Amino acid sequence: MSQLNNYTLSPIDEERVSEAAGVNSAGGSFGLSFGLAFAGAIMLATLSFTFTNMSESSAVLSPAEQQRVADGLEEDAQIMSTTQLEELLVGQPPDVQAEIISDQHWTHGSIALQVALLVPLLAALLGLINGFRMMRLPDPVPSGSGEGMVLG
Repeated sequence: MSQLNNYTLSPIDEERVSEAAGVNSAGGSFGLSFGLAFAGAIMLATLSFTFTNMSESSAVLSPAEQQRVADGLEEDAQIMSTTQLEELLVGQPPDVQAEIISDQHWTHGSIALQVALLVPLLAALLGLINGFRMMRLPDPVPSGSGEGMVLG
């Protein structure tokens, strides 16, 4: 990481290096926070979309129950454990409970996680492409911060 910071900050004048380092650090923190939030939003949206599609194609759930699932996910989509879901489904027929819990296991375990993992994978791919692009650029010229200077 220090080599990357040296490369990034080398063209900056010595009196402005601390400001540039602060901006560099803030940009990195923002990128990390934004990426995490974006991946989480993609995962939650995929969970909601997949679960809604699975409930709409269910032969066990009635159209009214399918609409209730869709409305519930539209109002307040959230990730919950199987225990929490079982508590929420108390009073429903056993076949409905089994269908919804089965759908929940399938959506949590495969599609949503795979789609959410695509976000950091794509970001890494873009970083790799940018790294190769940077190899063709000339090295930045040091600002003359005192390295190698002879004092007389």
